[in-house]
Amino acid sequence: MQAQTSPSGAAAIALGALFGALAVGLGAFAAHAMKAHYDADQLHTFETGVRYQMYHALALVGCGALQRTGARTKVATLLFVIGIVLFSGSLYGLVWTGARWLGPITPIGGVAFVAGWIALLIAARRRP
Repeated sequence: MQAQTSPSGAAAIALGALFGALAVGLGAFAAHAMKAHYDADQLHTFETGVRYQMYHALALVGCGALQRTGARTKVATLLFVIGIVLFSGSLYGLVWTGARWLGPITPIGGVAFVAGWIALLIAARRRP
């Protein structure tokens, strides 16, 4: 049973590391290259996306570590990934492109984040 959970745990950790690295890079890009081209509200929106991406990158690493102990965190992992893509991704797109149609996607990502935390709570309570 342990061998079956390890690859998923490793994948969650790898995704968390990738999203974490991207968050640092995007944050640095916003702090340096974007300041001259975007107003304070746009930069704040972008930084919100970066901050939530980093929080949930760390949550993915935690899910991966828990999966290696047998905890069933696959649903939480999936919801955190969906949340990062929809929440942070829509904020990035909104700032970079000005496409207002991305605005309604952001709350869907937020709901995925909340659902991910609830799924993690359930996984913690059902730990073998």
